[in-house]
Amino acid sequence: MHFPGRILSNPGRLQFIREGLDTVPPAWRSNSLIDYSKAFHTGVLTPDLDEAIAFYSRTLGVTFAEPVVLQGLQVWTPEAGVTVIDNRFTFSIEGPMRIELQQGPAGSFFDPALSRGDHVGIWVDDVSASAAELTGEGWKVIAAGAPPEQGHGLFAYLMPEAGGMVIELASETLRPAFERWWEGKGLTL
Repeated sequence: MHFPGRILSNPGRLQFIREGLDTVPPAWRSNSLIDYSKAFHTGVLTPDLDEAIAFYSRTLGVTFAEPVVLQGLQVWTPEAGVTVIDNRFTFSIEGPMRIELQQGPAGSFFDPALSRGDHVGIWVDDVSASAAELTGEGWKVIAAGAPPEQGHGLFAYLMPEAGGMVIELASETLRPAFERWWEGKGLTL
């Protein structure tokens, strides 16, 4: 595949340069369904949250927010419908691209034995509308905070029908609570 230009590193972001032009507007972004520049975390499923925190802290030099247990978290999947679980998780406080570590119960969507890699989280204004656009383009919802007929809730996980990278659409309404948590002020949802 021929790529008509080159990508140059530019303090923390990539800049596309086409031969003979200083700047090229990101026309590709106007045609996209999701603004990938709003990606904010890579999620990892782990069987032992405390071990994972120690490992990633030691090897990547990151620190983590105080772990939180979401008790009674509602999760919808096509296979099981709505289930209620307790999910223990944390995020690195460094960013903008953070690491989310999750220790979910066996047999749940967050079961570490599934270890899908796991996902990239992206802030979106409207989880339901974004999920609908993506499912129309070959993605499938594999889990969400509520059934599709109830608008998916505040989050939805999707993957391409053919398999591949999982993305989490997270409601922008959650961002202020997470930012306070990452500042050490606790998580209140």
